[in-house]
Amino acid sequence: MLLGEKGPALRRAMEIIFALGSIYGAGETVPIKSAQISGVSYKNLGEAGLDFLKKWASEGARVLVPAMMNPAGMDLRRWKEMGIPEEFALKQLEVVETLISMGVEPTLTCAPYLGRYRPGFGEHLAWSESSAVIFANSVIGARTNREGGPSALAAAIAGRTACYGFHSDSGREPAYLVEVLCHLKSEADFGALGYLIGRKLVDKTPYLRFCEEHLSGELYLRAMGASMAASGSISLFHAEGLTPEAEVFRSAEFKEPPLTITSLEEAFQALSKPLDRVDLIWIGCPHASLEEIELIASMVKGRRLSTRLWVTSSREIIGKAEEAVEAIEEAGGFVLADTCVVVAPVEALNIKSVATNSAKAAFYLPSWAKVKVVFASLEECIFRYGGLQ
Repeated sequence: MLLGEKGPALRRAMEIIFALGSIYGAGETVPIKSAQISGVSYKNLGEAGLDFLKKWASEGARVLVPAMMNPAGMDLRRWKEMGIPEEFALKQLEVVETLISMGVEPTLTCAPYLGRYRPGFGEHLAWSESSAVIFANSVIGARTNREGGPSALAAAIAGRTACYGFHSDSGREPAYLVEVLCHLKSEADFGALGYLIGRKLVDKTPYLRFCEEHLSGELYLRAMGASMAASGSISLFHAEGLTPEAEVFRSAEFKEPPLTITSLEEAFQALSKPLDRVDLIWIGCPHASLEEIELIASMVKGRRLSTRLWVTSSREIIGKAEEAVEAIEEAGGFVLADTCVVVAPVEALNIKSVATNSAKAAFYLPSWAKVKVVFASLEECIFRYGGLQ
């Protein structure tokens, strides 16, 4: 493939994989089970990125393994209702159609593990969206580095990736012990905890030991992981008694003293502005699960919102939640597929302030979308800022 014997598209893919493997000292490549491609929004790609994809497609690029798209900058079916400018919409559709021509499935979600593409323990992947990467590595125990959009697409086209980093046993060892000495009572609290760990450890793999009572479940672990990956660049954590590889490292010795977290106040102060009202309530970063959509529906059913509410999820999950979606939209909310507010052209939508229960969203929105953010629990977002009648 690298020599071009299988065509220019595969040569281009292997050149990318070979370059990364050389930089990071990989001795070989490994076959992958799936790939997840980021950089799908035209807001991020721009014309240069679209031209790159079209060039690759024109060379005959086709994926060899299941490959999925990250969210686009709009709901592909309801972009007019969102208020997306037509010029942006046409370019966004062209991006998606180009990727489809290569065999990439238009899943358009940052949470493919919620649907039919949940990987298995120990499987090698080439995933690129930060919250998906840390969830797959940590909660499932699959193996993937935090790929860039082009390298994930290259791995999908070649069916392999370079074996370094989190693909190796040594690359998965924890570097810091984190002792959590505060009570965690909501998904926002887990997000705040992840924010603090990411800011303090940057890119070091933590081993978490919870010393106080806390909620448990994938919803909370993914909220923590998503913000950990956003505020730092952490792609794997081990949580004692909660994640599949933690037992391997229970007796690990650490060179540095433990990071002890006794309060989440620093995170809430950093991520939230004191606002009396907001232009938008956004839930679904990472994309909302079926259970989250049903919970939101139970809060708003039979009532009317006076603030815009957007719930973002995958089209696959939305299709399983018809009654809940109907209740949310009867209350005045939108349940949107395919998209994420962070990568949407928010500047064109007259949105200046957002309430969210996602620490990841609260971290990115001020810089990426130039909006003010209230970061709070789901209940506070809906009942305090929703203006329910």
